Amino acid sequence: MYGLGLIFVFVLAIVVEFFSNLKLVKPGSNRAAAVFFQAGVQAVRAGFAYMVMLAVMSYNGGVFLAAILGHAVGYVVFRSPIFKKDMDR
Repeated sequence: MYGLGLIFVFVLAIVVEFFSNLKLVKPGSNRAAAVFFQAGVQAVRAGFAYMVMLAVMSYNGGVFLAAILGHAVGYVVFRSPIFKKDMDR
């Protein structure tokens, strides 16, 4: 169960990074709908981030490392220029 908990925290931290970089609203869409949709995405991201924070507040070293590694992997996959197609060379 401990290993499953570590995997859950790791994946949850990756999902937080995914939602932090999510851009689904297209230019020219209904502005009010876009604002409410972005607010919903932000609420889901904040909820997941609080879940990771609560897990880390268990003061367990393994959970802390799983959260840090999950955020690092999420950053590399979703935010860093390594996987960007329009990277300037």
